[in-house]
Amino acid sequence: MKKVVLIFLSILTVNISTSGYSLADNPDAIIGFWKTGDGKGVVQVYKQGDAYFGKIVWLQEPNDPKTGKPKLDTKNDDPIAKTKPILGLVNLRDFKFIKKDSWKEGKIYDPKTGNDYSCKITMIDMNTIEVRGYVGISLIGKTDTWKRQTIPVK
Repeated sequence: MKKVVLIFLSILTVNISTSGYSLADNPDAIIGFWKTGDGKGVVQVYKQGDAYFGKIVWLQEPNDPKTGKPKLDTKNDDPIAKTKPILGLVNLRDFKFIKKDSWKEGKIYDPKTGNDYSCKITMIDMNTIEVRGYVGISLIGKTDTWKRQTIPVK
């Protein structure tokens, strides 16, 4: 009986100590729906090949109040992109899982400014990521905290 209890406790201890480890080292842990820090948008992060991307799947205000039509990417320098809606726009591109809780080497596009930035994403816990856009080096940039959504729209 002592052996059975000891084996059970050993298995329980291993499961508890490795459950956080396997989660943190899971490259696909970032896949899902994430509400932006200001709460005005939801981005769906998905995997394509070996890279991770994100597209805007929900906006608090998807339509332009002046026209009643979908908001367009008017700040973009590309004349063709200016005619496309922000809803459905791929704004995270080419992220690679680098190490535990870290996706780097990607780009983030900000439709509010029309600018593209280097970006890194750090998973704080299963429901929180920090998205840091920067120019040049990571020290010069801005971090936004995104929260996981269990459904795409909230």
